[in-house]
Amino acid sequence: MIFEKGNLYHIYNQGNNRQKIFFNEKNYHFFIRKIGFYILPYTDILAWCLMPNHFHLMVLVNEIEVNTPGFTQSETRSINDSIGIMLRTYTRAINKQEGFSGSLFRKETKAECLNNPIKQRPYFLKNNLGTNIKISNPENQYPQVCFDYIHQNPVKANLVINEFDWEFSSAKDYVGLRNGKLINKEIAKEYIII
Repeated sequence: MIFEKGNLYHIYNQGNNRQKIFFNEKNYHFFIRKIGFYILPYTDILAWCLMPNHFHLMVLVNEIEVNTPGFTQSETRSINDSIGIMLRTYTRAINKQEGFSGSLFRKETKAECLNNPIKQRPYFLKNNLGTNIKISNPENQYPQVCFDYIHQNPVKANLVINEFDWEFSSAKDYVGLRNGKLINKEIAKEYIII
């Protein structure tokens, strides 16, 4: 993954062979803490959703490298390194909890740029005339599509009827049902309609 400062990204990964990555409520909360520790130093998080077998993050990258706390000498760590460490440490904890071994996540974590037209993938819309590529003003449209997609994931998976009912996403924060610490609503307003 190549991140650039000032760009929005949709970061996601899934369990190997689509296996579960969250086995109980404590696992979700543990992963949320890891996001705060490993991702927030580099980004403003605009949306997130944890599903039983995958996760989504929508972030604005502010820093590519940061000084890492807790070491005797000051070292820098890249956002890529931090994502890898987050997933490896979570995997070790789940492997210990569940008696597993090996990889929990797919080998490659994906990161799609949302607001740089040169680097983003177009999104597709289906209508009665077929499938069209939506390309007018993509730097504004694609972030909104991604934001909505992330929050609709639990509904599409038939886990809840309403996106705000899923405990493990930022949708609750956007409607005022919770005051979570991960997202930055003020920055989000610059890119999406809330």
